[in-house]
Amino acid sequence: MSTLPESFVTVKNEAHTEFEEKRSVFLGHVRRCDSEEEALSFVKEIKKEYADATHNVYGYSINGGILARYSDDGEPQGTAGMPVLDTIRKSGVDNVCVVVTRYFGGTLLGAGGLVRAYSHSASISIEEAGIARYEPYSVYRLKCGYSEYQKYSSYFSNINALIDDTVFDAEVTVIFSIKRRFASEVLEKIREMSYGRDVPEFVEERFDYR
Repeated sequence: MSTLPESFVTVKNEAHTEFEEKRSVFLGHVRRCDSEEEALSFVKEIKKEYADATHNVYGYSINGGILARYSDDGEPQGTAGMPVLDTIRKSGVDNVCVVVTRYFGGTLLGAGGLVRAYSHSASISIEEAGIARYEPYSVYRLKCGYSEYQKYSSYFSNINALIDDTVFDAEVTVIFSIKRRFASEVLEKIREMSYGRDVPEFVEERFDYR
């Protein structure tokens, strides 16, 4: 059985936002990235899509901030990439990459204006993506009879288990997920309910949120 950390906070979804400041258009893009390779691939993807933009600034934080990088992409030093990374850190999310695309509108914003604009773009992008605390879930396969399935179905609903799949054949096969910290309790309950006949088979662990 793999060993996953207890939990981490990251964005729920990929998101894209837009706002305008003194005719400069700022497009914010955010994606969950679980490795530096994924983050750099996201940056490359955005730069290719917005190759005509004046700047494609980015910041990312991975593995509790152990991997953290940023780029001003031609903006004055300290006015773009670092504000994006600071916004990520202040939001409390991890394993995330934010790219802010700027189309220059002809009016200089000044150092302070750039910091505020890039920070704002990163902030609204993270907000749009949503934030969730992911926890390790243990996934199990349970085979049982149809009458037992009715009992288990009600039980799973009461404990907020995630039902990944249900196959109705000669018997019922249920693939369910439960927060790892509750797994032993749930397995014991199933043994009690079936008088030891039904024993869920461990499949894997994964991160999920509820």
